[in-house]
Amino acid sequence: MDIEERLEIEQRIVSVLKTVHDPEIPVNVFDLGLIYDVDIDDNHVAHVKMTLTAPNCPMADQLLEEVRYKVGTVQGVAECDLKLTFDPPWDKSMLSDEAMLELGFL
Repeated sequence: MDIEERLEIEQRIVSVLKTVHDPEIPVNVFDLGLIYDVDIDDNHVAHVKMTLTAPNCPMADQLLEEVRYKVGTVQGVAECDLKLTFDPPWDKSMLSDEAMLELGFL
């Protein structure tokens, strides 16, 4: 897979991640800063590293399953390898400008 194809697939993944919303916060997981890394390998496996706003998030299973499912349906993705991490821990500074505006922090 060439770099152009890889970038196109990664952009499609980001677009679909922007449709996944934290049920407790009216902002998508990408703009919340919960997505730490998105990479697609030569076998078309999407490697996504993400976190949660809190380790004890009551909606964690639902949110992770939605991310895994939606990324797996992206054109050019064979499967989604989703890794959950809490390093570094999430904080407000990870919010995009759009999320800060939406949440009233700007």
